Amino acid sequence: MNEEHIVRVTLDPHAPSTGMTDWQRVNAMTEEEITEAAQSDPDALPMTKEELKRFRPVPDIKAIRQKLKLSQRQFAETYHLSVRTVQEWEQGRSPDRTAIAFLTAIANAPDAVRKALK
Repeated sequence: MNEEHIVRVTLDPHAPSTGMTDWQRVNAMTEEEITEAAQSDPDALPMTKEELKRFRPVPDIKAIRQKLKLSQRQFAETYHLSVRTVQEWEQGRSPDRTAIAFLTAIANAPDAVRKALK
């Protein structure tokens, strides 16, 4: 049996509606109803273990930066990035594949990357 990952998102009921979704109905669904709805949607079927293995998590730049005890400006200067890019990544904008590789290198060997950039 494939392990499935289903995520429940609860939205602010007071937020303005941005589409046709009946969020009150969605938020009132039981876990069983959520599972059934997810499994019945051919465009959003749960991923298999094999499919999940292909995904690489996006590095948490804020956690990396905080572990290194650097401000956003210090991190950006140290690793030759713009402060704005660091801010955008920390606010949820996903880095591209090259940036993900660079951030992974920083997370795993920050001193070596710093040295290589001098």
